[in-house]
Amino acid sequence: FLALAAVPAGSFVWLLLQHGAVYSDAGATSVTLPWIPDLRLELAFRMDALAWVMSLLVLGVGALVLVYCARYFKNKDSYLGGFGAQLLAFAGAMFGLVTADDLLLMFIFWELTTVLSYLLIGYARTRLSARRSALQALVVTTAGGLAMLVGLIMLGSTAGTYRIQAIMDLAPTLVAGPAGGAVNAAVVLILIGAITKSALVPFHFWLPGAMAAPTPVSAYLHAAAMVKAGIYLIARFAPVFAFSPVWQPIVIGLGVFTMLLGGFQALRETDLKRILAFGTVSQLGFLTVVLGYGTRDAILAGLALLLAHALFKSALFLVVGIIDHQLSTRDIREISGLGRQTPVLATVSIVTIASMAGVIPTLGFVAKEAALTALLHDALQGAPFAIIALAGVTLGSVFTVAYGIRFIWGAFWTKRDAEG
Repeated sequence: FLALAAVPAGSFVWLLLQHGAVYSDAGATSVTLPWIPDLRLELAFRMDALAWVMSLLVLGVGALVLVYCARYFKNKDSYLGGFGAQLLAFAGAMFGLVTADDLLLMFIFWELTTVLSYLLIGYARTRLSARRSALQALVVTTAGGLAMLVGLIMLGSTAGTYRIQAIMDLAPTLVAGPAGGAVNAAVVLILIGAITKSALVPFHFWLPGAMAAPTPVSAYLHAAAMVKAGIYLIARFAPVFAFSPVWQPIVIGLGVFTMLLGGFQALRETDLKRILAFGTVSQLGFLTVVLGYGTRDAILAGLALLLAHALFKSALFLVVGIIDHQLSTRDIREISGLGRQTPVLATVSIVTIASMAGVIPTLGFVAKEAALTALLHDALQGAPFAIIALAGVTLGSVFTVAYGIRFIWGAFWTKRDAEG
């Protein structure tokens, strides 16, 4: 695992050194290689600011999770070689997904992450629950991916190109032109793919079920990487499609409902990992609302929120893995007094929960304040979807604080009932 971690770690360092090129006056760097000329398929990659941030998350968190795996797993497990290879391949597929500048190439990487997710969730091959959860995630995300493929083909055919940046440049004309109906239908189908991948209502159920996966998989795929693929797609298209007639009703409506439902359900769970799972569903709704709203300030705030969420939620999943290893349970009704026994672990958890709740001076505070400010600005101007979004995320943030406190209390507090 340490040897495998060197690959994304080295790539992470290389990517940091590309900061100047990405943020230069040119605005992005691109590479295009011929692949299947008869089908007009090219290996077209583009590194702009959004792809750069997403790539840093994918590679950086991937390297840390692989290092964590070196202590998490036992050497006697005969499946570890394949598991490590799949985790590394997943990091590569996610890196390709966020840097692809061709709709069809992006879809290929999209489906690669789906297949690798199925293999990683079902790592415990002898456990029926793990196999069922892996199959459920595969069926839901694949169905959404097929709907998205139809939308991508419709969008590319209407625009006359499958290059993402070219479509972004043409989008305002396409939406307002005679082909606007076809473009709006394509946008809806693309959003279906994003919604299923990022576990928004009504497809949110696969993510808590995927907690049957080993903790490193949950920390990487279900906090920092795979579930962010749909969020990335929304962020990529929001600047130009946010004000089409179909975009905001879907994105804002489902995002707010998902944030509230996930937060409420997290308060009812007694398993630490499922508390985080439903908390992740809630936060994915939050990210969808902010990034999908589409204004410049909202998207910048959403990027900060995306970065903060990946960091604090991955850390919390890894904390749960440590607790599970030490106590062989994640049930908060059976855990008591752990904070006194593991003060460092408790401190790390409190800091990460503070970031999730938006407490000063954490990154989560900066991101959440920026998001609320962006929505408040438009809400004061009377924008109806800004008012809905602001009210929804404000109430959802109350749920976030509540299940964050429940997590700390359940994992580290000394409970009289448990002592008795």
